[in-house]
Amino acid sequence: MKKIIVAAVLFLATSATMNAQFLKLGVKAGVNFASQTGDAFPEQDFDKEGITSFHAGLVAELKLLEKFSIQPELLYSTQGANYKEAGQEFKNKLGYLSIPVMAKFYLTKSVSLEVGPQASFLLSEKNDFDVKNAETFDFGLNAGLGLKITEGLFVQARYGLGLTEASKTADIKNSVVQLSAGFMF
Repeated sequence: MKKIIVAAVLFLATSATMNAQFLKLGVKAGVNFASQTGDAFPEQDFDKEGITSFHAGLVAELKLLEKFSIQPELLYSTQGANYKEAGQEFKNKLGYLSIPVMAKFYLTKSVSLEVGPQASFLLSEKNDFDVKNAETFDFGLNAGLGLKITEGLFVQARYGLGLTEASKTADIKNSVVQLSAGFMF
């Protein structure tokens, strides 16, 4: 009986260690340098400028192979742009619940190439032209690099390109560069 209990304890300890190596959970946050591609106001001559905003949320890493992982994330991310014409400025700021699912290819033990799709759901819309015309769903592709500084601490740089229209009335798509830092537990 003692041998069975010892074997069960060793099995559970080994399984817990393997699961800890297979799945890691963490948090991340960072800065967005967002803009919108396309022509928001084709009949008018607006100058477009990007906005600086933020993103924050939860991250998981599922290690499938020695040099390959899947990294799903759940983020709040603010994107949009500023439009200027004849001294007037109009801000279009969109808050999304973003769900990127990144494939991570480790080039070294600490450097990874990351690519994958992202689905985003509109949570808030702030603009200066009293029109609520943002699409409620945004789909895009992301690509970037990750760097593990320590076993838990990491930084990432990523570019996200929207593939669907961000507005019901204008021909614009979201575009964002994200710089992140995070910690895996």
